[in-house]
Amino acid sequence: MSVRSMLARQLDPALREAPGLSPANWAVCGLIVAAMLVAVLETEPALRTGRETLFLAVEIGLTGLLALEYAVRVWVSVENPAYDGRLAYVRSPAAVFDLLTILVVLATAFGTEGFLLRLAMLLRVLRIARLGRFSKAFDAVAAAVASRSTELGLSVAFAGLLLLVSSAMLYLVEGAVQPESFGSIPRAMWWSVATLTTVGYGDVFPVTALGRVFAALTAITGIGLIAMPTGILASAFSDAFQAQRAAAERQDPGTETSERAES
Repeated sequence: MSVRSMLARQLDPALREAPGLSPANWAVCGLIVAAMLVAVLETEPALRTGRETLFLAVEIGLTGLLALEYAVRVWVSVENPAYDGRLAYVRSPAAVFDLLTILVVLATAFGTEGFLLRLAMLLRVLRIARLGRFSKAFDAVAAAVASRSTELGLSVAFAGLLLLVSSAMLYLVEGAVQPESFGSIPRAMWWSVATLTTVGYGDVFPVTALGRVFAALTAITGIGLIAMPTGILASAFSDAFQAQRAAAERQDPGTETSERAES
């Protein structure tokens, strides 16, 4: 087995024959978590002040290691039949996100002000999402959401319609009384969003009797609005995990044989 093949089996979960993460991917997970924690801690002025050079050195070091890991993944990507070549892997969404993160973070070493810094902070924190590549649970969640995309789309459309109707009714009833809060449908939408999501900040509320009637109906409807996608996703998650468990049992016939022997 060549060095490239061995590295591919260590870095690409799809090529790993043994269950669980490889030692190399455990190390990558540790780097990602460390980089995320550094990015979070650096946003606190009390910790950052006087330690800017230390934070910068740690971040560049961690980013450099992740950049090396990215380069190795590009090199070994041809071992995976899913990619026609290294260019196909580089153009994949995951690889593009990795490269963007590395470039933006390294760019902050030469200019750490304004939008670029905030973008780098966001990307550095979002690197934790890369851990999802190493977990079959994330695949099950993605499959569950995809299997119920039509139902979820209908629930989103229903939520948008309800938001529009609620905002329009409060605009008609409360617009003349509270023009600052309900003087237009877009202004009334802030109240509708807070109410339909059952958050209810209390900073804006209707004062007329009819307005409060519509507000009560909106609040009660919001409970059902939240429960609808929750039920859809719960059912989808249950089906996805059961399918994943059945697939694992088919791949491991020894488990099925032992279960039959016990019965």
